[in-house]
Amino acid sequence: MLNDSEQKKDALVEMRHIYKTFGRGTSSEVALFSDFSLSVRHGSFVSIIGSNGSGKTTLLNILCGSIAQDSGNVIIDGKNINSLSEFRRSRYIGRVFQNPAAGTCPQLTVLENLALADNKGKSFGLGKGIHKSRMDFYRSQLELLKMGLENKLNIPVSSLSGGQRQALALLICTMTPLKLLILDEHTAALDPKSSETVMELTDRAVHEKGLTTLMVTHNLKYALRFGDRLLMLHRGKIILDASGTEKSAMEIHDLTSRFDKISLEDGA
Repeated sequence: MLNDSEQKKDALVEMRHIYKTFGRGTSSEVALFSDFSLSVRHGSFVSIIGSNGSGKTTLLNILCGSIAQDSGNVIIDGKNINSLSEFRRSRYIGRVFQNPAAGTCPQLTVLENLALADNKGKSFGLGKGIHKSRMDFYRSQLELLKMGLENKLNIPVSSLSGGQRQALALLICTMTPLKLLILDEHTAALDPKSSETVMELTDRAVHEKGLTTLMVTHNLKYALRFGDRLLMLHRGKIILDASGTEKSAMEIHDLTSRFDKISLEDGA
């Protein structure tokens, strides 16, 4: 496990003293985060696991600006982004969701989706076509997916399989420069074969582009197999932080035993 100084050295992501309570003042009030802090170094690929209600999705939502923390600071690459909207954060934070439809425009063609992503943040219209050089670029990118999508440029995304759509969503998300890639259970809705394919594509994209990545997953095999750091959350706290040789030496039973211990402590 990295100590605090090692984690903060060259940090891209810092969450400092985060507090978040849901249902404040009601009978269902839940104080999820209480003085929560996290640092993630440039280029790190962090897998995040935890039971339902542990704070995994809330952590991602706070980073992306989908919800606001009650107090505390979110810092990306040395800049406090508390005041930035979700839309403005999306210019340098990419997020791939569990639902393949969330990262694409299903009614548009593969080509139109790629063109929109390619022109993210620019003044752009789908008017008179796309320059041949960009068409060749799109095909070359799709060929890397090894799913035959380079031959389906004019096919509506809604007619693709779940695996194809998620692979396309990943490509779209990482096509333009990013500071942070967020993977929000992005293989959970896929069949086992498609999940493996998308995870291999994910790992390759992360390493080839040097992306700092946070991946929430319920798949313990993927949590151990991919990434250089593993976090386990429980009730808004980090109860396991493993990296390097410590993470490499872990096996699935090490994680399931921790989940079993949590269940016993919670009286489940």
